Amino acid sequence: MPLPVEGVNHQTQWPPRQLDAVFDTIDVWDAWYSGGSDKLADVYGGSTGGGFDSVSRTRLRNRPAQYSGGVRGRLARWFWGAPTPLGEPSTKFHVPLASDIAAKSAKLLFAEPPTFTVGNSGTQDVLNDIVEESLHAKLLEAAEVCAGLGGVYLRQVWDTTISDRPWLQAVHADAGVPEWRAGRLKAVTFWRIIEETDSQVWRHLERHESGRILHGLYEGTQSHLGTKVPLAEMEATADLVESLDDGDWIETGVDKLTAGYIPNIRPNRLWRKNPAAADLGRADISGSEEVLDKIDETWTAWMRDIRIAKGRVFVASTYLQNNGPGQGGYFDADREIYAALNMLPQAGNNAPITVSQFAIRVEEHSRTARELTTEVLRTCGYSQQTFGLTGDVAATATEVTARERDSFLTRSHKILYWKPELADQVETLLAVYKAKLGGKVEVERPKVEFPDGVATDPEQQARTIQLLDAAGALSTKTKVEMLHPDWEKQQVDEEVELIQGAALEDPGAFTGGGPINIQGPQPPADTPPGEEPPP
Repeated sequence: MPLPVEGVNHQTQWPPRQLDAVFDTIDVWDAWYSGGSDKLADVYGGSTGGGFDSVSRTRLRNRPAQYSGGVRGRLARWFWGAPTPLGEPSTKFHVPLASDIAAKSAKLLFAEPPTFTVGNSGTQDVLNDIVEESLHAKLLEAAEVCAGLGGVYLRQVWDTTISDRPWLQAVHADAGVPEWRAGRLKAVTFWRIIEETDSQVWRHLERHESGRILHGLYEGTQSHLGTKVPLAEMEATADLVESLDDGDWIETGVDKLTAGYIPNIRPNRLWRKNPAAADLGRADISGSEEVLDKIDETWTAWMRDIRIAKGRVFVASTYLQNNGPGQGGYFDADREIYAALNMLPQAGNNAPITVSQFAIRVEEHSRTARELTTEVLRTCGYSQQTFGLTGDVAATATEVTARERDSFLTRSHKILYWKPELADQVETLLAVYKAKLGGKVEVERPKVEFPDGVATDPEQQARTIQLLDAAGALSTKTKVEMLHPDWEKQQVDEEVELIQGAALEDPGAFTGGGPINIQGPQPPADTPPGEEPPP
């Protein structure tokens, strides 16, 4: 989808119509990921009492959507779709489980940075600097967004006024319009809103194609792209004018796409029949939205138990101070003695006092919330141990891996998408550095290795090596490789030489003379069998 032609009033819907369902679903995932109660109420339609009646101009208690069929009616009848009654404060309680899942996914992948290895030593030094400067933090950010919204884009950025090297930037899934060819990203148009009023919206479109990046500024409405205007008209895009070539594009000097897409998990069950979206990923919580809704409903009921179970004391009116005639009164729910009751004295009690204390159903709510949370984690592919639901106890690396098997399987699944795309993007980053910034590097595809998800127990590892060595099943080189799996071949060979050299040097047994006889004195060759040799 090339950028629209300048000077023509385009009534193009934006985002494109074929992605309506995609962006609607991402809005729902984003509401859960953001962890905001107001956003959930807005997305599900429960933020108001349902609007006004057109005739009586009174607020409706129920929304028409609650009686609708299909997805719209079903969502409206969820807990977050129920409107708050007029005149009552919102008491809905939100547990940010979806955002916790996204954050945990990022830590499982990039708590430690992956290693990028190339053959050229100078290029390797540049790569190491790039990883230390910004890439590791950027990958953590991208991985969290990827898990929360179903995918993330990585694009190449360079600006000599900021840095003498290019860098990778994460672009959220709802800020790009992709184009696919045989399951691979062919082109992508990123967009952002520069400025908006009640009637006008200015959007900046940035389209990445193989070998070039196109830029366009459009003045339109909330739903339509509108007319293309010069980039210089807005301050946010004016600085791009000087970097443009003959037209509205920038030649990258690289014959590859300067952007890539990483899906969170495939296949996407929601859009598998939509050609424009079949290759997008799905969020971790995809399919668990209703269970998340029930978790919030459970916690809200639990908090309501706490709220109404506050201990209160009812006393006779003679116990309270009279505010005077005509002064009225008010209800304060936090007063320990708050209500004057005109009651008759009971036998033997001239000033009755009644204590009200409701029970809080802690066990029932706790078990319900825990079971629902476990169901969400199971659907998302994570173990309870990963989120501390089985208790924090000391364990070896093997025990941790066994307890968190589901989480590590999900991590391995996601690495299958991250590893090739990171290799492509880092290779393109080196090409951009050389072509646009004059970097002295050799452009080559790096080898990407992810570290183990859990640190190995040194004692257990040493015991394993010792047992295998006693069985004669290990060479010195294999021992070193097992102990240091991240070492290069040269480092392993040097360590083997040091170990073998130390084994040969024994000052107490070797003086530099002839060979040592370790069998003791031997009898002369002519001694008859059975006789003792002469002393």
